[in-house]
Amino acid sequence: MSNPQRRPRLPRGALTPDLIVSTALRLLDEDGAAAFSMPRLGRALGADQTAVYRHFNGRDDLLLAVADRLLQEAFEGFTAAPYWADTLAELCRRIRATYLAHPAAAALSGPRTTRGTAEMRAADTMIGALIGAGFDGTRAAMLYRVVADFALLWSGGEAAFHSLAPETKAAEIAGASLAYRAADPDSHPHIHAIRDHLPKVDPDELFETALGLLLDSIVRESGDDGKRPWN
Repeated sequence: MSNPQRRPRLPRGALTPDLIVSTALRLLDEDGAAAFSMPRLGRALGADQTAVYRHFNGRDDLLLAVADRLLQEAFEGFTAAPYWADTLAELCRRIRATYLAHPAAAALSGPRTTRGTAEMRAADTMIGALIGAGFDGTRAAMLYRVVADFALLWSGGEAAFHSLAPETKAAEIAGASLAYRAADPDSHPHIHAIRDHLPKVDPDELFETALGLLLDSIVRESGDDGKRPWN
């Protein structure tokens, strides 16, 4: 646990939106969502919590900025691939990796519309890839939402699980495994048939399988093999 007590006071004018977001993300990483509060954030900053409100219109506004910071981190070092389907796949993988690196922050803010610069960049890149694939108008908008929501909601769900207390997470994994293996063959014959396989499904392989199925479907609809240069 971090100890935000006894922090030196910040010099006047040193408190910036970037510092506030960075500190909020650090506290969420260290202590989890349950321990996060605006007073605690103020103490960690060495400032009164009211000073934060000069930069953000409350906790929700701050969490939206944290959500946008996650997308900014996901984009660090990103270069669009020559082929549109590869670009979409890479963006989805980057979002998941970032959310799993910051599970508490992602669980609180992941599925929100941040309206920030990082989200706008991510949206524009995804939409550009889909337009490059030959989609436009209503269909491009729909498929953008499909891909973006898949990445955000899937990754946010995983992040929420990983933000649980270790003992709760371990009990959930053990309970699910036990429930499947104990399935009655008469009332649940199909579960029983693969009971030993279900607990062994790897989360990374699960994500890649779902991502592949999604993008394969979009590639088929586009009428090409996903290898059409778009940028």
